[in-house]
Formats: sequence, structure tokens, C-alpha cells
Amino acid sequence: MAKVQGHSEDRFASLRALLQAKLDSGEELGASLAVELDGKLVVDLWGGYLDESKNKEWQEDTVVNVWSTTKTISSLAALVVADRGLIDLDEKVCVYWPEFAANGKGDIKVRQIMSHTSGVPAWEKPVTLEEVYDVPTSSARLAQQAPWWTPGTAWGYHILTHGHLISEVIRRTTGKSLKQFITEELAQPLKADFQLGLLPEDYLRVATIVPPPPGPEPSKPAPGSVMEKASGAPVIDASVANTKGWRDAEVGAGNGHGNGRSVAKMLSPIALGGTVNGTKFLSTKTIDQIFQEQAHGVDLVAGVKVRMGTGFGLPTKDTYWDWTPTSGRICGWGGWGGSMAVVDLDRRMTIGYAMNKMHNVGMGSACTKAYVAEIYRILDVEI
Repeated sequence: MAKVQGHSEDRFASLRALLQAKLDSGEELGASLAVELDGKLVVDLWGGYLDESKNKEWQEDTVVNVWSTTKTISSLAALVVADRGLIDLDEKVCVYWPEFAANGKGDIKVRQIMSHTSGVPAWEKPVTLEEVYDVPTSSARLAQQAPWWTPGTAWGYHILTHGHLISEVIRRTTGKSLKQFITEELAQPLKADFQLGLLPEDYLRVATIVPPPPGPEPSKPAPGSVMEKASGAPVIDASVANTKGWRDAEVGAGNGHGNGRSVAKMLSPIALGGTVNGTKFLSTKTIDQIFQEQAHGVDLVAGVKVRMGTGFGLPTKDTYWDWTPTSGRICGWGGWGGSMAVVDLDRRMTIGYAMNKMHNVGMGSACTKAYVAEIYRILDVEI
């Protein structure tokens, strides 16, 4: 069995043992887990294998696709652009992207595309994943669509469109693609090993995604419903994460590649009040925007109840995300199969978790929840 590697403070010995137990039991194949407290990396652990052959162990520099945990990074990028005064979160998207006003979308705000309330949660069918990879063309298609509900009156998970919508606003206002902005304005100054897509020179260190086992057959959505319209727009199989097409693309809602350490580092500006190692990324006023509730109810696309702030999920006991403390200011989001980012401002903490063996969950597997619970238990914080 591969042993857990890395370092952790003595008080986190039980967390290290928990990760080892998950690897030994087969619940995990390969994983990385990090906790940053007050700017210090107090937990930086990894272990297991890169793929099911178990011929190569997970290394310190192993990266993996983190699916929708990527959305936290794309939302952070939008907040940084807003903090620089290049966009206003309450301004209409069409001010920056005039074509977006077509077909009744003239009043949609930047805040709404970040928070899944815009009414543009997917592409009109038919659409293929290969078409989604062509970001200029697929973004132009979104600009021509009509919203599927009155913007701001409901929320529906923007599975892939979240990244494209944010990306185009950032491109129009900064001249940089979302991929370029994340690399140059976030990852490099934060010294975080995170990128949208994956450079060819990094293929040898990426972990292979193992798709989740089949779950129970879901009930068919009502014809013409938002859920029905969003399903298969486009069709996504988890094994696509292992293809060159996916890795070469820029999918701001789902193809971020990193590990627990880099996810924690990327989101540290929020936990640390906006400034990291003397570099200011955000003002406290902009950080406060995250916690302005935008939606609190059942998602029209996924059918689960969630509370959304601006660009980030906010945990509450009556929603899908009910397994972290709900007191204080906590935000974050997770990826298909289990990866997770938790940002706890009151404790100046970020938690990053990434793995390659997916569980059949949209956000937060049993492993995810166990690690987060153990971290808070060690910190003597009640969940």
C-alpha cells in the first residue's frame, strides 16, 4: 500500500491517519489534502496512485482535474477584476459584452452570471462537448440565447456555462482569456500549481480520473422543464477528463487542474482578508460581496436545495451543503465526484481536497465530509 506523504502539524495526526485509512480501504485511489491556517500550510498531504494499475504513486507535484471546484477560481478571478474597477458586479453584462443583450438578456447583471441566477444554465440543444471547447463560438451562441427563466427570480446550476460567461466578461474588460488571467494574475503571484486545462508538458504528472460507479436510475425530468432542457446540453462522461481535447480546452466551469495544496493557495486571498504575502488581490468590501445571498432554494437544473452567494456556495443546515459549520463566514464549492474547496474567513483557513477516484456525488463525497469533519474537530469547532 502507498503511504501518505507530506507534512502536517502534530495536532493533525488523526487527519493523516484518516487519509491513510481511506487509501488502505480503497475508498481513495489517489488524493491530496491541504489546510492553510493564517497563511501557513499546516497540512500538505498526498498519497495513493495515479491510476488503477497502481504502477505509479501520487507525488508532491501530481495534479488532477477538479471539475466544478474550478468554479471557485473563476469566480475569484471575476472578483479580482471587479476589485480593480474594471467591472461592477451590479452592472449589466451587456455593458461589457454588448451582444449578450440579445433575446431578453439586456438586464442580466454580472453578479447573476456568477451566481447561477442568469437563466442561461446550458446551451440550447443540440450541442456537443467539442463545440463547447471552441470558446469564442460557444460563447457567441450563449449571447444569442433567450433566458430560460426571468433572470434573478430563480437559480439553476450553470454546469459549464458559468465559466464561459465569466470568461467573456473578463476577456472584454482585461484583454486576457480566463486561462491567461488565472495563470498570470492568480496562480503565478500566489505560487500555486493550478491551471485551466493542462499544458502538454504536464501530462506525465496528471492523475487519471476514475469515473464514479453507476447510481440509481434518475427519474425523468418533466418535458420542457429547465432540468430537461439542461440535461445533455452537452452530454458529459467523466472519462472525458482523461482526453487531450478536454485537457487542451479552456472550460472555466470544470477543467481546472491542481491539487489540494494549489486549491488552498488559490483561495487564500479570501481567507486572509484580500492580501497574501504583501500582494493585494481583493479589498474587504469586495470579499463581503461573496456573502450577499443571491439564491436560497431548489436548483432548477439539479433539483437540490442550495444557498448561493456571489460566485460561491454558502453552507446552511437546510441545504445540500450542510456538513460544515454554518456559523461565521464560510464559502466554497465542490466538484463532481468529491473534490472540494472550503474557505473559512473567521478562522483564516482554506481547505483544498482533490482526488482521482470519483464517487457518485455532485458535491462532497463521504471522504470529503470525513476529512472536513476531522479538521473542524481538531480545531474544536462544532459542526
